[in-house]
Amino acid sequence: MIRPSIVLCCFVSICLWACQQNTEDSNQEGAPQHPNILFILADDMGYGDPQSYNPQSKISTPNIDKIAKNGIRFTDAHSPGPWCVPSRYGLITGQYPYRIELNWRERALITPDQLTIAQLLKRNGYHTAMVGKWHLGFDSIDWNNIPPDQPFRGGPVDHGFDEFFGMHASLDIPPYFYIEGTRAVAAPTDTIADHQSADATTTISGAFWRTGDIAPGFRHVDVLPTFTQKAAAFLKEHHAQEPEIPFFLYVPLTAPHTPWVPTQAFQGSSQVGEYGDFMQQVDHTVGDLLHTLDSLGYTDNTLVIFTSDNGPVWFPEDEEKFDHQSTGALRGMKIDYWEGGHRVPFIVQWPGKIPAGVVRNDLLGFTDMLATFAAIVEDSTSLENVDSYNMLPALLDQKLSNPIRTDMIIGDNVARQGNWKFIRGGGEGSLSRTYGRNVQEAKQQSDELYHLGEDLSETQNLLIEQAEKARELKALLPQTP
Repeated sequence: MIRPSIVLCCFVSICLWACQQNTEDSNQEGAPQHPNILFILADDMGYGDPQSYNPQSKISTPNIDKIAKNGIRFTDAHSPGPWCVPSRYGLITGQYPYRIELNWRERALITPDQLTIAQLLKRNGYHTAMVGKWHLGFDSIDWNNIPPDQPFRGGPVDHGFDEFFGMHASLDIPPYFYIEGTRAVAAPTDTIADHQSADATTTISGAFWRTGDIAPGFRHVDVLPTFTQKAAAFLKEHHAQEPEIPFFLYVPLTAPHTPWVPTQAFQGSSQVGEYGDFMQQVDHTVGDLLHTLDSLGYTDNTLVIFTSDNGPVWFPEDEEKFDHQSTGALRGMKIDYWEGGHRVPFIVQWPGKIPAGVVRNDLLGFTDMLATFAAIVEDSTSLENVDSYNMLPALLDQKLSNPIRTDMIIGDNVARQGNWKFIRGGGEGSLSRTYGRNVQEAKQQSDELYHLGEDLSETQNLLIEQAEKARELKALLPQTP
């Protein structure tokens, strides 16, 4: 439901927050009043890929696991939808994505009057920057004909980011080119044929990309290293020019989303093929950014958040081939409404504020970042018409007499209430139906009801046995035409 006001909740957290302030740190010469924030968003990474979430993972993730060791790991965190666009919309705006039409190819999805996390932090004195994948649309773009002087309005710099370097969408969706600010670094004037790996388990796995326009000299394999370098460069330039001002750096990667294109240094480095190699390169990117923070003296006053936008593209054939469960014990994958599609790793460190090595099972969603960041910067302005809860008490590992949030809407077909989960129309998504071993025609699926506290893998549909509970949760969902 729309949260009409969270003033009281923010006020209480601000008071608690003030009591925890370390006066010695806050009085350091040149230190910003509020913490720096580094938010790293992986793309299509599984809940069971990091070893901190799945000790049996065959992918080495020492840098991601280091954040968990030094901070807090949430086990019941969720993206607002099981694919790229709704996840980013909910994160940036604090609003459930079912409230809008997700036609990102046709328009900018965020309206001029919407508050974003970047605008919230910017109005509280932050230098804001984004390096990576936007995927929330721009104003009036013909993606099949982009002239060199095409302005890209309605994107990051029009919604609170002082700086932007990145791409318009995923790395397998043409056209392929970089955007800096509101202009293409080089217009996509060449063309590239589609591409697939010879040994991929499905036609959308491996080093897969679609045919389309491409900028001269653009190479898919260069994107992750480029984003890593650009993000590190921002940190260094900020430190050199305005170290007294807090920064917010949002780094939504294009990896390990397809195409799985690890650089030569990482090829063959894992036991999980191209995906595992690419995932280990993602972990290396995380390590590079953590090292940059440390070398600049930023670590102690920086809130670092690492998560993924949704589940992986990982079919049963992949699991059998590599003996690796990318979603751990969870059922499903990207696009699915089962847990494997939207339950994600969510790891936070903040030295001196967040205890080390903590694991919490609070229900948490991407939309909660708006209210949480408002509490961190002590912004008591009412947040109207958002679906955001202030999770700062949970981040600080405070004991709570009651859960901060008990219900959640995911996409437009999932309702959570406590441990109960209702799925309207079934959990299987279009990727699971269309690719892999069990290709089938789209068909009407039955509703599903699970008790996640007893059945995290969603194997026992309780729709008939708990019909009244199913009706109760279904009533929470938005009405369909």
